[in-house]
Amino acid sequence: MASINSYYSLVLVVIALASAPLTAVAGDPDILSDFIVPTSMIGMPPMNITGDFFTYTGFSNITMPMRMPGAQNFTVTKATMMEFPALNGQSVAYAMLKFPSESVNPPHTHPRAAELLLVLDGTLSVGFVDTAGKLYTQDLAAGDMFVFPKGLVHYQSNPGQSPAVALSAFGSSAPATVSVPVSMFGTGVDDAVLAKSFKTDLPTVQKLKAALTPPPKK
Repeated sequence: MASINSYYSLVLVVIALASAPLTAVAGDPDILSDFIVPTSMIGMPPMNITGDFFTYTGFSNITMPMRMPGAQNFTVTKATMMEFPALNGQSVAYAMLKFPSESVNPPHTHPRAAELLLVLDGTLSVGFVDTAGKLYTQDLAAGDMFVFPKGLVHYQSNPGQSPAVALSAFGSSAPATVSVPVSMFGTGVDDAVLAKSFKTDLPTVQKLKAALTPPPKK
């Protein structure tokens, strides 16, 4: 029981630390044209830019979780300026979130945008931590919306036995996602620094690092 309590204490410390005021939070700059075309399209005659450029079909073939037997992990399909270049300069983006039963989108931040989440199917438990360290939580059902303020640490979870689907809108074409667990334990920060910062021991830090360090890129 002591080890379990220590683990949850560590998680709460991580969330509180990451919710400190962010100095690099910024928004999208205003643009001086109707829209921005990719470099590869610069110089193209205007008549060659059609409605196809402003259309994104990346969500059209998404399978709903209830038709995905055996799915276990939270997944996200993004429509930011990386996937949908027409969003560049428009200060908007979307993401489709799928939550199999008992899955979680771990604590993270979007440094360049607020997030407006709409539950399409199922139920979710959500929350965020403000810069004073206060936690705000809510249980959401299909049709409910919840806003996560810009730059604050937040999470979503599906603790139930039925899958859930949500759609998130962002006030930036490139909101970015900073994972709290990976930022702390998956980026090579010195073990001793982490152990002292979170008031734990080296074996605990090394165990977390082993689980959270991304595999090397091939």
